[in-house]
Amino acid sequence: MEFGAAARPGELWDAVVLTAADAAQAGAFRAQLEEKRRRGQLPRGVRYLVCADPPGPRIGNGGSTLHALRCLEEQYGDQWTSFTVLLIHSGGCSQRLPNASALGKIFTALPLGHPVYQMLELKLAMYLDFPRHMKPGVLVTCSDDIELYSTAATETITFDKPGFTALAHPSELAVGTTHGVFVLDPSSFSEKGGLHYGSCYRFLHKPDLQTMQQSGAVCVRGGGPQPSSPGSHRGSECVYTDSVFYMDQGTARQLLLFYKQMGTLGCEIDAYGDFLQALGPGATPDYTRNTSNVSKEGSGLVAVRQQLYSLLQGTALNVIVLNNSQFYHIGTTQEYLLHFTAESKLRFELGLQPVAFSICPDRAKSSDQLSIMQSILEPGCVVGPGSVVEYSRIGAGVSVGKGCIVSGSCIDFSVDIPSNCFLSSVSVKITDQVKFVTMVFGVGDDLKKSVKLLSDIHSLRFFGASLPECLDLWSIEASDQLFSEDTRLGLWSARIFPVCSTLSESVRLSLSMLNSVQHRSAFKLSGFQLLSVEEMLAYKDVEDMLKFRKQIYDEICLQRQKENSDYRINST
Repeated sequence: MEFGAAARPGELWDAVVLTAADAAQAGAFRAQLEEKRRRGQLPRGVRYLVCADPPGPRIGNGGSTLHALRCLEEQYGDQWTSFTVLLIHSGGCSQRLPNASALGKIFTALPLGHPVYQMLELKLAMYLDFPRHMKPGVLVTCSDDIELYSTAATETITFDKPGFTALAHPSELAVGTTHGVFVLDPSSFSEKGGLHYGSCYRFLHKPDLQTMQQSGAVCVRGGGPQPSSPGSHRGSECVYTDSVFYMDQGTARQLLLFYKQMGTLGCEIDAYGDFLQALGPGATPDYTRNTSNVSKEGSGLVAVRQQLYSLLQGTALNVIVLNNSQFYHIGTTQEYLLHFTAESKLRFELGLQPVAFSICPDRAKSSDQLSIMQSILEPGCVVGPGSVVEYSRIGAGVSVGKGCIVSGSCIDFSVDIPSNCFLSSVSVKITDQVKFVTMVFGVGDDLKKSVKLLSDIHSLRFFGASLPECLDLWSIEASDQLFSEDTRLGLWSARIFPVCSTLSESVRLSLSMLNSVQHRSAFKLSGFQLLSVEEMLAYKDVEDMLKFRKQIYDEICLQRQKENSDYRINST
């Protein structure tokens, strides 16, 4: 299916739904969808719907799923019950990959295509064949994972059974501890080449190794859904882990009715842990009381889980085992750098390029082990191996170190960016004026970590130094006013980044902050208005950020036209 082409009935999704954390993020998503539509980068004839989570406490991706079903009904009435729907969980603030925080992980650029593809286009391409082999219902996926699989030409993945149907991928046992794991029913499976269709006896959510062994989840790699025997060689063992799942229309309507009766959710529900653990003949309600994997236990979580268990108990969990498949996650800075710059399997399988849709002199590339996407690099700059540059302008005197991420920035002054530096600029609107703030961290810094007491902030690390050390160097007082959130004191909520009137100046100041920490030299920030990353996102100016990206896009297009014109003249 070509992007920009019209879809024939049944060939593509009736609706593609993106979830968003709030109204502001939903607005950012709609603006980007509109720009894609305008450029002909999305299939025509498909309905695109953005659903913002309701105001109030976070509801998790399970709550977002329920709310999205309600949005579909409100938008399309009873018509939605005949739809094939692709539901992509895209909300959240992306604390582990902050260059995706402002505009969303589903709009993360990939080093591929002219112009560059984003995760949304890849998702649509990966699931291209699904709608035509699917009964009305909803396919649920996340915005930061990639599933690649190979089947014979005559094999098709079919979603046509009542209840839930999930894809299952062979994985190392260690991977199973951070994912959902299927305990398969070997007697139910029928083989179709590389595909095995069958049912799941029980679903485990982030189980430990002992639980996987005792429950019969461990299989022999390459042996299909047969459980391993006690004498099996450990290296040949695998578990089958989750990725996307489908629910038929009847199940979706059942969940929507449940959500309407609930009124509001006061807690975070997991679409995988809280829906799928209720399924299969081996399901028990024990998980409903286990909150060890929950980051924040909201009001009434156990009660809501118990109600969901009662609702879904006895519903089938069908599984399609894809033995020749691979699941990739690109939700952290480390995963992002690994898959985009190293000799990763994903890079090879997708044909990811070192330079994609950019103006980049050959001398700027230190090696092919890097990724430059929709950026303009001037002669005289250099980008170190293992680094990613996206949506940026890099001037002649700039040296980017190894293993860096540079996003949305304009660096028109001479500077050495140290290795393992994370640099991402955000346009903000403050009192109706467009300003700029650039966040800077070490790529390994933990932005999710927080403490409750001011006396504990010494445990927060910024580019290898403790936060109090950094504050001393920057002449910032460590007080409750330093943080934009009272109960979570962390790098995410620390008001340490200066607001500037130009993009270039904001980058310069943030790199000066970093330089002062590296060399333990003073750099006063006391005279500046300072924002936290959390506040940057609250004040973000999506229109201005997209305008900056479009300027780069237009300049690259002009350069391409000129090169093509020169080539034609020289060829004649």
